[in-house]
Amino acid sequence: MKKQEKTSEQPSSYSPEPPVSPSVPAREFGKTGLKMPVLSLGMMRSRYSPQNISLDQIPDSGQRDLANLVDKALSLGMNHLETARNYGTSERQLAPILDRYERDSFLLQTKVRPEDDPEVFTANVLDSLNRLGQKRVDLLALHGLNNHHSLWQICRPGGCLAAARKLQAQGKVDWVGFSGHGDLEILLKGIAHQENGGFDYMNLHWYTVFQRNTPALEAAEAQNMGVFIISPTDKGGMLQSPPECLKKICAPFTPIQFNDLLCLQRPEVHTISVGAAQLSDFNDHLNSLTLLNDHETVQGIYQQWEQLMEAATGHARPDALWQSFPTWQQTPGYINIGLVLWLYNLAQGWNLLEFSRRRYKMLGQDMPWVPGLDGAAARRYDLGGVAEQAGMPVEELIGVLEKAHALLGGPR
Repeated sequence: MKKQEKTSEQPSSYSPEPPVSPSVPAREFGKTGLKMPVLSLGMMRSRYSPQNISLDQIPDSGQRDLANLVDKALSLGMNHLETARNYGTSERQLAPILDRYERDSFLLQTKVRPEDDPEVFTANVLDSLNRLGQKRVDLLALHGLNNHHSLWQICRPGGCLAAARKLQAQGKVDWVGFSGHGDLEILLKGIAHQENGGFDYMNLHWYTVFQRNTPALEAAEAQNMGVFIISPTDKGGMLQSPPECLKKICAPFTPIQFNDLLCLQRPEVHTISVGAAQLSDFNDHLNSLTLLNDHETVQGIYQQWEQLMEAATGHARPDALWQSFPTWQQTPGYINIGLVLWLYNLAQGWNLLEFSRRRYKMLGQDMPWVPGLDGAAARRYDLGGVAEQAGMPVEELIGVLEKAHALLGGPR
C-alpha cells in the first residue's frame, strides 16, 4: 500500500498502474513464517548500472523504468523484492521508490558478501541499509556460500553469521539466510550448520535442467528452511530464448512456464525469482500460475524432456553420471568431469548449445559457481582410476571429454 500522504508529492515520472487485487498466491516461508509470494521480483537485471554510481547520475528514464517494475509487481502481490549490495545501483535506486510505500506492504531482501573480517561485513550491511533508505530488511542473505573459504568466513565462531545475528538482535535484520552458488557438498554443510542459530532460509539454483542440488532441497526442508529458487529462467537454460525442440514438447506452456511450474511443484520450494528488466517479462510467469496445481500435465511434459534426453544420450537426466565421478579437486588435472558431461548432455539432448557454451567457457576462470577446469587437456592426465570408478573404459571417458571440448570450447 502506498503512503497516502505522499501521493501528491510523487514525481510525474512515476506512473504506477492502478492497484489490482493480488493474483500471486503466497506460501509460508519455512521457519520465518513470512507469507511469501510464489513469484518474487529479482532486481539484478533491472538496475540502471552494474557500477555503484550515485543516484543523481541516473537519468529519470532509468529510475522510472525500475519504479514501474516495482509498482507492477506490488500491485500483483509480488511483494518480495530481492536485491544485493553488489547489484550496482539497485539498492540506491530502490530507496526513493520504496519510500512511497508503507513498510509492511513489501518484503525486502538484500544480499551482502561475507568477509574475512566480520566487522567489515557488518559495516557493509549497515551501508546497504543506508543505500536502501531502510531501518531494517526482512531478509539478509550471506552472498554467497560458494566454497570452503566462504564457508569458513560465514560459519566459523565469531564469523559473519554471528555478526548477522547481532544485527538481528539490534532490529536491523529480521531473518538470516544464505545464497549458494557452489558445490553441493558446501551447500549441505551450510544447511546442517547449527551454531548461531544456523540459517533461516536459502537462495538456491535448482531447475528442470539442473537437479544436482536436490539433496540440498531435501535437507533444507528437514530444517524447515525457506527455499527461494533464483534465476530459474536464465540460469535454468536461457529459457528466454529456447530451442524449437523445447518449445514443441512444452506446449501448451512455454519453456519458461513449464520450468516455473516444475520448480514450484516441488514441496520444498516456496518462491522463485522473476528477473524482470521490462514489464513484459512478467507475462509468462504470471500466466503459468493458473496451472500451478496441474501436476499431471507438468509431469507428462517432463517425461517428454526425459525421453528426448535419453534418445540422445542414453540417460533420462543430463546430470545422470555426475555422482559417478570424484569432485574436481580429487580429479587429475582438476577437470570438473561431472559438470562437463552435464553441459555436453544439455547440448546434445535439449539443444541448449549456447547456454552450455557460455557455462563451459567459465571453467578455469576462478569462478566458485563454475569451479575446476575443462576437458581440453584430458589426454595428458591419468584418468584410469576415475574411469574405473565410473565403470567406464578410460578411452571412452577421454573421448567424451574431447568431444565435449570440441563442441563447447571453441575460441575463448
